[in-house]
Amino acid sequence: MYLFSFEKLEVWQLSRKLNVKIYKTTFLFPKEEIYGLSSQLRRASVSVSSNIAEGNSRLSQKDKAHFFQIAFSSLMEVMNQLIISFDLEFISEKDLNSYRLEISELSNKLNSLHKSIT
Repeated sequence: MYLFSFEKLEVWQLSRKLNVKIYKTTFLFPKEEIYGLSSQLRRASVSVSSNIAEGNSRLSQKDKAHFFQIAFSSLMEVMNQLIISFDLEFISEKDLNSYRLEISELSNKLNSLHKSIT
């Protein structure tokens, strides 16, 4: 089976795993959050992997760097929304810390990818 180049990136693979985890977590959020925090978290997490994929397909280094920077910003948006989810008692402190470790690893790898092309 043919894989696109972005699918081979470890950072994209990690972001994809984060997407799945976010979807499973937000499925447990209160139903009144379906169009609020739940939706926002899902869209922000998908934005991370989508911008990695789009950036990797760009020809110029400047374009690649721009999309990787957007992916990083979306990742920080996810972290912020998870902290708010904890504050609202939608997720536990244990879950928040688990996400924090994943996001830290992903952000470090994303920064390394960004630096490798600039």
